[in-house]
Amino acid sequence: MEQLEVILTGTGTSQGVPVIGCSCEVCHSDDKRDHRLRTAAVIQYRNRYIGIDCGPDFRQQMLREGITDMQAILITHEHNDHVIGMDDVRPFNFMSRQDMPMYCTEQVAQSLKNRFDYVFNEQDRYPGAPRVALQIISGQMPFYVDSLPIQPIQVWHGRMPVLGFRIGEFAYLTDVKFMEDSELDKLKGIKALVINALHHEAHYSHLNLAEALELIARIAPEKAWLTHCSHRMGRYEAVQKTLPEGVFLGYDGLRIVSSI
Repeated sequence: MEQLEVILTGTGTSQGVPVIGCSCEVCHSDDKRDHRLRTAAVIQYRNRYIGIDCGPDFRQQMLREGITDMQAILITHEHNDHVIGMDDVRPFNFMSRQDMPMYCTEQVAQSLKNRFDYVFNEQDRYPGAPRVALQIISGQMPFYVDSLPIQPIQVWHGRMPVLGFRIGEFAYLTDVKFMEDSELDKLKGIKALVINALHHEAHYSHLNLAEALELIARIAPEKAWLTHCSHRMGRYEAVQKTLPEGVFLGYDGLRIVSSI
């Protein structure tokens, strides 16, 4: 059985942690695990790298992890904290001399084309724009990146559809508020799960900690890591002590090994 490694390159909310102007103990913590860039991940498989989202901290995340080659990027949804770093795809274009394959739904593709017209306008393309090749996927049909099989998992971020991804015994879900039973069925048998948990209070478009723990219990992975965490979640050291066995608070740079 082959293995893959998942790097949590960012585990924070759309504001990141620390938050500008905040004086709370989390934002002023000297524990590096409390410093959170915007949520994203990288899958390493057979010495190849596949990104999940390219938010505003994409450049910093790639530099920190020493990633100099990327084969593709999977996009969960079109919110800025997950796509606005598209310009920083350019160094990969320059090194590979190829367009970056970017896998997303038709809805996301249309949003990207509208917001990044200078990237996708074939008649008047800006000379220094990133080179991106959109690959349209659905929330239902599995697809491959090279030889790696990926099963999309559709979840709901308030009223917005968002894609999670299952790869072998690993699944990555972010910006979840609700999942239909048919999508939960696609997660049967996974051993490692990354899922969002914003903070402790109810939120209209994100799972809070209690809701995330309830969903983890239903999915029943061997281990689960929480991501997309706000400064209002609390300090890493304190929160981790309250979590059930097998559940961990994710942090930037964390590496998870799983099987395909």
